[in-house]
Amino acid sequence: MRIDVLTLFPAMLDGFLSESMLGRAQEAALLEINVRNVRDWAVDKHRTTDDRPFGGGAGMVMRCEPVFAAIEAVQTPGCRRIYLPPDGAPFTAAKAEELSRQQHLVLLSGHYEGIDQRIRDTVIDEEISIGDYVLTNGTLAAAVVIDALARFIPGVLGEEKSLTHESFTRKLLDFPQYTRPAEYRGMSVPEVLLSGNHTAIEKWRTVEQERKTRQVRPDLLK
Repeated sequence: MRIDVLTLFPAMLDGFLSESMLGRAQEAALLEINVRNVRDWAVDKHRTTDDRPFGGGAGMVMRCEPVFAAIEAVQTPGCRRIYLPPDGAPFTAAKAEELSRQQHLVLLSGHYEGIDQRIRDTVIDEEISIGDYVLTNGTLAAAVVIDALARFIPGVLGEEKSLTHESFTRKLLDFPQYTRPAEYRGMSVPEVLLSGNHTAIEKWRTVEQERKTRQVRPDLLK
């Protein structure tokens, strides 16, 4: 799978993309990630990418010329071009799984007060938001989307089974996890987890998932 990230701040992704699961996935050629600076497509000597909004208002808006040129330079037939604003459709585990099946994604990171609407109207296929809050720019949103979808690419996770137990995959939050030592500062691991009875353990985990989901995210149970 190939992913091109278009951003004004490529250095923000340097360490993130080279570490852990994502680093190994790229080394194994399961994932190709290219981070590209939108300023490289600016049309003036100052590499300007923004300007004041028509109609007035605070902040700046990313200009058409460099963004159109950047997208058109990296896009391929059939690729999915995605903008990552706070007012996009909510990002979910189901969406991450869907995106993981694409051959090529182009992720556009906005900045300032956003991007010129003409970009959104013509060279963007989908708009995704990672939450109801505003970030300094969309580069971190691109990182979240990449990390979440990469887990669904066959071979990226060390243990594929873990996907079936993760929060939101089954519309339930995760169950409590414990490791050694079995006792610490007067706190003990639940006895059922030490029993070796896998049927009882699975039942306990399901009960705990449902309990936590009812308490923290009852909307998922609907």
